[in-house]
Amino acid sequence: MLVQKLNACTEFIADDGTILRELLHPDKQPLKLRYSLAHIVVPIGQTSIPHSLTTSEVYYILSGQGEMHIDDELQIVEPGDAIYIPPLARQFIRNSGIEPLVFICIVDPAWRQQDETVFQK
Repeated sequence: MLVQKLNACTEFIADDGTILRELLHPDKQPLKLRYSLAHIVVPIGQTSIPHSLTTSEVYYILSGQGEMHIDDELQIVEPGDAIYIPPLARQFIRNSGIEPLVFICIVDPAWRQQDETVFQK
């Protein structure tokens, strides 16, 4: 059994500018997973840098409020919302609320640096 504690995961600034902690990743733990799972925070008033992945992603909003941008679409997101992001979609999320925007991100197959393109704002 593996129980991963959030506080035991190293916090770092991801290439898209978000504050990230990798919870589960098959390249970092002896797990038979196709996907990776991360905990992400976007501080008040901040926006992730536009980016795309060659893989699919799902965000699940835990707290805060934001504006999710996928290609030319925009939707307000809040706790309890699950957001599907298709492969190669240009996307970013903006914290439009009054508290940190916190969400879980699943990338399938597991996130790899070479699968991500970060765009200039």
